Amino acid sequence: MIGYPEAPKAWWLTRGMARISGVNLPRAVVEGWLQRGELEELIARCAACRQSEVCETWLVQSGTALAMPDFCPNKPGIEALG
Repeated sequence: MIGYPEAPKAWWLTRGMARISGVNLPRAVVEGWLQRGELEELIARCAACRQSEVCETWLVQSGTALAMPDFCPNKPGIEALG
């Protein structure tokens, strides 16, 4: 984790959703595709989302999903990195 101890659940949910789109968030920061401030915005948006339980359930059941669910507020930003 790149240092988000104050929001571990939001970090893991954001990272899990990104993986669905084939995006590795830490690598995106290291390689310069994503600025650290942009990553912080993604995590803050996730932390503010009221769908965290739905998100967790979806991630557990996603299996071979090829796209993020429409309810995710980070979908446009993450998919743009893919």
